[in-house]
Amino acid sequence: MPIEIFVGCATWDPDHGNLYGYRPHLAPGIAFCVLFVLSMIAHAGQAWWKKRWWCMVFAVGALTELLGWIARTWSSSCPHNLNAFLMQICTLILAPTFFTAGIYIILGRLITIFGSHTSPISSTMYLWIFCTCDVLSLVIQAVGGGMASVAVSATPPRKSKTGTNIMVGGIVFQMFSITFFVFLFLGFLRRVQRERTAGRKTIDKKIWKLIGASAFCTLMIYIRSIYRTIELLQGWEGYLITHEGYFIGLDASLMVAAVVVFNIEHPGWCLPTTQATSGAGTPAQKEGKVENKV
Repeated sequence: MPIEIFVGCATWDPDHGNLYGYRPHLAPGIAFCVLFVLSMIAHAGQAWWKKRWWCMVFAVGALTELLGWIARTWSSSCPHNLNAFLMQICTLILAPTFFTAGIYIILGRLITIFGSHTSPISSTMYLWIFCTCDVLSLVIQAVGGGMASVAVSATPPRKSKTGTNIMVGGIVFQMFSITFFVFLFLGFLRRVQRERTAGRKTIDKKIWKLIGASAFCTLMIYIRSIYRTIELLQGWEGYLITHEGYFIGLDASLMVAAVVVFNIEHPGWCLPTTQATSGAGTPAQKEGKVENKV
């Protein structure tokens, strides 16, 4: 294999080992680098301002997306550079996991606010169960991705069907865990709405906005997972994976929306600092004047 595939290249030859099936465009690379770095800085600042350090998971997710797009920008001048290719695969597969982890924490905090009776499992169990599922999904995808990259980078290139199928299995497993989470989340909302209808509890508008942001983020990740599943099922030379527009529209754009929505409806501003918003407490508590962080 030519040494350029590992250390870079001065010129791009369209007939020389293109790993993407196209030459990644420079403009989208720069645009998404800017978008993710701005969201990352904003999330870090918002987490520091409200002292909600767990919200840094969104900043870390944006950073991971940024690294992936730095690699794709690098690839715009050298699409057969294996280091850049593998860097963008690993980081862009990993990044959504941080966003889902943030959603799991948000639901746990909401359960703490509205009471354990609103959920069949405890708030801490959400984080343990679904983060474990995400880690398992990533391990499966990493194993498959490693097998596929070894096959693709071999001289001569070998078929990577086994590794690709393993990667698909990891994404499908992640979709299954997200689906299970959505059912539990809907059950939580149904119980909270029932108590609201009965007049036992009230729900602040900020809480509803945060719930809407969480649902939106989940939907973006779910659509992206469906796209990546179909993409990989078509193979490394399939139509979707060799056309950059689909990746920009059904991965990058969705992930920007998924993380930016929490810049707009940030948990540090939407989640109450008291349990008063669930309908309990004194008037001072209901105005958020009594500090009892949840």
